[in-house]
Amino acid sequence: MPNTGLHPEQLLARTVPLAGSAGQAYVERRGVPVVLAAAAGVRFDKDFDGRPAVIVALRDNRDKLTSVHGRYLDTVQGQSKMLTIGPGDGAISVLDGWYANPLILVEGLFDALSLATCGWSAVAHIGRWASWLPEVTVGREVLLAFDASKPAEVDVAHYTARLQNARLRRVLPPPRCKDWNTALLKRGPAALTRWLQQQVTNDSASDGISHYA
Repeated sequence: MPNTGLHPEQLLARTVPLAGSAGQAYVERRGVPVVLAAAAGVRFDKDFDGRPAVIVALRDNRDKLTSVHGRYLDTVQGQSKMLTIGPGDGAISVLDGWYANPLILVEGLFDALSLATCGWSAVAHIGRWASWLPEVTVGREVLLAFDASKPAEVDVAHYTARLQNARLRRVLPPPRCKDWNTALLKRGPAALTRWLQQQVTNDSASDGISHYA
């Protein structure tokens, strides 16, 4: 951490539970139940490089902590919305994460939490490549559920080139929704659940799909 020298393990150790913190109101404002977010490992830090943030660990495929990711509760012009501390090579797994079938890859923490609110496991890459993904996706169905944006299509091309031994499909948020959290807030959990059911099971066998609705 800038100006502190703290490493990811130390940063995570000083966080507090989400329930009852200022972070609870933040995640609930984004349509995510606090119990679900807490179960996904989301915690709160009142001073994450000078500002309050919800905090979550990034872990590798052996469950080793690699980095800590913070999403700030408030930002003003010129400030970053998030900060990640650590060397990378990890991801945020929600519910069954990368063990789920199909493996659903999303961009951000709240994308993964939004899908989990609808019962679907997901893994958020937060803009960082994890070197172990090609290994754990061999022969598996992988859904690239990135944002509806031009930068996301660049990511789709990047992942398509690197995950050549997986069965890849592109899955988009509903129309007029730039990402999954926007869709959750605009459409509501019931409508988004129906959309996900249609998109995720399209051309796929239903057996083995990790769905918790």
